[in-house]
Amino acid sequence: MANQSESKADKKKMLERVAVPAVVEEIIGRTGFRGEITQVKARILQGKDRGRDMRRNVKGSVRLRDILMLRETQIEARRIRSKVNKGAFT
Repeated sequence: MANQSESKADKKKMLERVAVPAVVEEIIGRTGFRGEITQVKARILQGKDRGRDMRRNVKGSVRLRDILMLRETQIEARRIRSKVNKGAFT
């Protein structure tokens, strides 16, 4: 009996951690110590926050209209203070 209740709880946790798709609408700038992180504005496509615009940091190459799979949609990235093209001080 304890095994069944544990498996139900595990299934419930798995459902909570479903990735949510979001589309990149705007590339705001680059951040990070060496400019390796790109900050983007993304619109959430599914889930309880559907339609919400949020700012996220993305590592790796990213273009407009790319689809990001977000593990969570509650935490938003801080605004970057200055525009950085490539590298921190170049």
